[in-house]
Amino acid sequence: MGRLSSSIGNIKSHYTVVVIGSGYGGGIAASRLARAGQQVCLLERGREIRPGDYPNTLISALPEMQADLPQGHVGSRTAMYDFRVNKDINVFQGCGLGGTSLVNANVALRPDDRVFQDERWPKEIREDEGGLLNDGYSRAVDMLKPRSYPDTYPELPKLAAMQKIAKHLDARFYKPPINVNFEDGRNHVGVHQNACTNCGDCVSGCNYSAKNTVLMNYLPDARNHGAEIYTQVMVKRVERSGDQWLVHFELLESERDKFDAPTMFISADIVVLAAGTLGSSEILLRSKAAGLATSDRLGRNFSGNGDVFAFAYNTDQAVNGIGYGDNAPDKMEPVGPCITGIIDMRDGPDLDKGVIVEEGVVPGGFSSFLPSALAFGAKAMGKDTDKGFMDGVRERLRAWYSVLRGPYYGAMKNTLTYLVNTHDDSNGTLVLEDDRVRIDWPGVGAKQIFQDVSDTLLDATRPLGGTFVKNPTWSKLTNHNLVTVHPLGGCCMGDDAGKGVVNHKGQVFSGKGGTAVHEGLYVSDGAVISRSLGVNPLLTISALAERSC
Repeated sequence: MGRLSSSIGNIKSHYTVVVIGSGYGGGIAASRLARAGQQVCLLERGREIRPGDYPNTLISALPEMQADLPQGHVGSRTAMYDFRVNKDINVFQGCGLGGTSLVNANVALRPDDRVFQDERWPKEIREDEGGLLNDGYSRAVDMLKPRSYPDTYPELPKLAAMQKIAKHLDARFYKPPINVNFEDGRNHVGVHQNACTNCGDCVSGCNYSAKNTVLMNYLPDARNHGAEIYTQVMVKRVERSGDQWLVHFELLESERDKFDAPTMFISADIVVLAAGTLGSSEILLRSKAAGLATSDRLGRNFSGNGDVFAFAYNTDQAVNGIGYGDNAPDKMEPVGPCITGIIDMRDGPDLDKGVIVEEGVVPGGFSSFLPSALAFGAKAMGKDTDKGFMDGVRERLRAWYSVLRGPYYGAMKNTLTYLVNTHDDSNGTLVLEDDRVRIDWPGVGAKQIFQDVSDTLLDATRPLGGTFVKNPTWSKLTNHNLVTVHPLGGCCMGDDAGKGVVNHKGQVFSGKGGTAVHEGLYVSDGAVISRSLGVNPLLTISALAERSC
């Protein structure tokens, strides 16, 4: 597959449709509208980075890290790994052509049906009038091709560990559908993909073209149908001018943003904001500050989707939870895709107490510091779940062996990563400070649900005989700071402007009340989701985007 993006010198002054962002929402909008014969231009903040070029060592990963801190921005604005550091909750997201699909864990799950009965959703979503949302899910599945880890593939120690935990918790275990390809060949949009090598490096970027990112399906489909794609373009705001929209942007490849250069602009009949939850909210907040009329709900109902991560460190059995990094696949034991198993505890009477526990894989390129870090964390804050003199001796020997030999040995070889989704109260607020979006959510990490999850994970570690190590930022010393990879909300759907920022189609409301909308202005990404989902959100984001097209 050739490059999808074009030189910025080819950009036209006007398009029928401008799509901002290239993740699930943006990729779907570009594909479907290009197929419908529209003249589509897609603008992406990040670079076009292709399989084979993703970092697989710490040295190669460092230049691909950027962080937005309270004090300012650090690193290249087009670096692939984008960290947003806030007082109450931090966010990790992808930056590149394909958006966060480049660095997520591939899980394609539908939420509990009760999620869509929440009054925060518009009536058309709650009742799924005409079955449009269900059809959206079906179309997304047809393009993303999720499937469970095959029985014909090697058995994975981490799956055996998860099954043992599920039995101990008396909970349901299964292998979820994941957007990973397990057969060599040309896919349904003509892109050649290799079979998964079980390297485990899904969240640092799949270098084997086995991960079904948007770069493998929706984006080449859009390009095949005439869409133009431009990268390293950071959209600042949109404004109405007569019967058109002006899209103001900066070119990041020329570093114009460092010299306060004036923004450039193109015009469009239709603009689709799909820059991610934080990106789309930021663009609309800037646009509102410049005079665009919007709902006062803009920035409200932000959710971290109840994300929690933790570790069962130094267990009594092998897990193989570290990705290959730059090691040759034929020299390594099988790790498997980042997530291959789920313990599902969502069947209780209280929706908001439902939890899913997934196992994760730490990318090999990021793992070199872990033996020392987790050994220290286990001593400082860990809770050992088994006792005994000889057990303690074995644990100390494994810990030292891992420190001396590296993350593929000893304690780290026996460490399971927990990735959890549950429900927070979706009560965070996105605000604009110094022209940057920031998250304001005092006390979110101290909510009881997160203590309940921690207690569950401690219990889950017992049958493995490991030491439970919680997220190191989740403590009194750090204000119980959380980390999410699933930011949602900020431009939420609602019945009217008093309840949301967009309607059920993603059209932006044009005032503080009523149902009038800005003609030709849409939001189509995680920002429109009205509450926590309790599962990995990629499939729901995709379904809502498909429904809007």
